[in-house]
Amino acid sequence: MRKVFALLLWSALLPASVFAQQNSSSLDTKIVFPASVPQGGLVLGKVPPGSTVRYAGRDLRVSGYGTVVFGVGRDEPGPLEVEIKRPDGIRDAAQIAVTPREWPQEQVDGVPPKTVNPPPAIAERIKREQALVTAARARDDDRTDFAKPFVWPVQGRISGRFGNARVYNGQPGAGHSGMDIAAPAGTPVKAPAAGVVTFAAPDLYLTGGTLLLDHGFGVSSNFLHLSRIDVKVGDRVEQGQVIAAVGATGRATGPHLHWGMNWFDVRIDPLLVLERK
Repeated sequence: MRKVFALLLWSALLPASVFAQQNSSSLDTKIVFPASVPQGGLVLGKVPPGSTVRYAGRDLRVSGYGTVVFGVGRDEPGPLEVEIKRPDGIRDAAQIAVTPREWPQEQVDGVPPKTVNPPPAIAERIKREQALVTAARARDDDRTDFAKPFVWPVQGRISGRFGNARVYNGQPGAGHSGMDIAAPAGTPVKAPAAGVVTFAAPDLYLTGGTLLLDHGFGVSSNFLHLSRIDVKVGDRVEQGQVIAAVGATGRATGPHLHWGMNWFDVRIDPLLVLERK
């Protein structure tokens, strides 16, 4: 079963002409990473099982099949350097070009003023809440739920795109950390991939109902502005399972789902993950 899975994974990573020329033993010795990746992308690579892999000062987890994964930040200029030490001690490296993207400006008007310029007491609350979310994103489980294709958590119009420069009530803000999907309040939110719930809170100041789902190897999804949360911390959920409902809690001007993704502290674009083949 392990060999079958490995071959399926390689068929996705390699051009068909290359895959056809390889046998299972030679596949185990190959190192494959994409030649380029867009800003905000999630990189899946293949190394010989048992290798040691290092990227951006971090030792990457390597699956039993040799799968590795990491995220590329919104403003990452590249090129990316990946260091590999094979099981036999031979050192290798991969270099990946980064494709720059444009980040148009998005005007968001009508948000509560206290969410744009919070008073000191509220600013401290926001800091505490964000620290809890950041801690949940540090989890590094040996699960490969991220390796399977993702599905949309809700169906709807994309009303806000990852990375776009946000202007709230006329004041510049940070680049948008995820993808907004417009949907009626109460619309069921489904898990885009399997995972474990690592954070669930009904009323954070900026993000309202907030839920984090860990997909393994530091890859996680966050769902914000929820009107209802149907799971609790520690729950294992499967792809397509209803985990929450769309709302307009926190800093929101109307009902929608904010779906963000991270590789540890690196924010990545969910739309690129959906488009991954």
